[in-house]
Amino acid sequence: MEYKGYKVKQVTNITDVDDKTIRDSQKENISLKEFTKKYENAYFEDIKTLNIEPSFKYPRATEHIKEMISLIKILLKKGYAYKTDDGIYFNIKKFKDYGKFANLDLKELKAEASGRVKKDEYEKENVQDFCLWKFYDKNDGDVYWKTSIGIGRPGWHVECSAMSMKYLGNTFDIHTGGIDLIFPHHQNEIAQSEAATGKKFVDYWVHNEFILVDGKKMSKSLGNFYTLRDILNKGYNGREIRYSLMSINYRIPFNFTFEGLEAAKKSISRLDEFILKLESVKESKNNKKVDSLIKNVKKEFEEAMDDDLNISKALASIFNLINEIYKLKISKEDSKKVIKTIKDFDSVLGLNLGEKESITKELMNLIKKREEARKNKDYKKADEIRELLKKKGILLEDTKEGIIWKKI
Repeated sequence: MEYKGYKVKQVTNITDVDDKTIRDSQKENISLKEFTKKYENAYFEDIKTLNIEPSFKYPRATEHIKEMISLIKILLKKGYAYKTDDGIYFNIKKFKDYGKFANLDLKELKAEASGRVKKDEYEKENVQDFCLWKFYDKNDGDVYWKTSIGIGRPGWHVECSAMSMKYLGNTFDIHTGGIDLIFPHHQNEIAQSEAATGKKFVDYWVHNEFILVDGKKMSKSLGNFYTLRDILNKGYNGREIRYSLMSINYRIPFNFTFEGLEAAKKSISRLDEFILKLESVKESKNNKKVDSLIKNVKKEFEEAMDDDLNISKALASIFNLINEIYKLKISKEDSKKVIKTIKDFDSVLGLNLGEKESITKELMNLIKKREEARKNKDYKKADEIRELLKKKGILLEDTKEGIIWKKI
């Protein structure tokens, strides 16, 4: 969006109170705040590792109880919500389009739509009135708020509506999430938000598919469950993992394999190497074909990304450009144009392409000594230093423009 010239205001909410967090904090015998902070910190570490651009705002549910109470009061006043002895519920029969978003035919589902469900998550077949506010019971321990609608805590669904509308308005452009959230979560968000405001909640919904591992659903019981840290501990870095995860369209189930990670590693290496070679070009005569190639690749890249983020096609256009440029003799000025084009694309890809890694003074001195040995035609010494550098993780490539080094 930013590449296309839009100003983007992205909000990512932090659900630091719900059924699961309360249950699991009690299991660990620590406070809810201490429990959720641990995972929040891990999340921020992960997005930094994967070079995910930070959101404009990260609101926490526990800091927006006032906004949730206001929303619930409106729903009560309009007759969409009602009180019981254990909480305040949303009456799905009062919202005429309930189920439409999730393609549910309420008549064909189990005859429980007149019942209620206190849990935050439930099965599609058990469509029921959902809880907006849960009155306090002893199972919640010390997690509760004293409010004008009663002592208790919010339901998960109302948290998201209250926070998103506070920072993005009653109607906003894009709402993202996994396909598993379509029902009940996103359907419930739509119902309570539109019932309260009388306006369309979201213009576009973007749902991503699941990750598979070696063609199977990721689960601890199958032994194919990996966290980001597990993969980092196997020697891969954030750039390689990022490239692998984003290499196919978000609407297609992603089959994670270590072979795929190796392929991602090679692709990034090829992109980095291309930029390094362009940076070493010293030729002065321009090549007329370069401008035409750049114009074509920009058109291909943008058309692909405009087409519901067709990342596979966009990446293919970049590698096609690399192949075509390698066939040409280009100037320093041409190479600068190509580098700028790749770096512009990288503002979308987020791979930090061509950024030279730093090496120690000792390794840099070895590279200089080898260059001196070559100039003095002491090829035996030059080869010895080259092998020593290779053992230390530095690969040298001799080009007509000079030496290019890279970490391996």
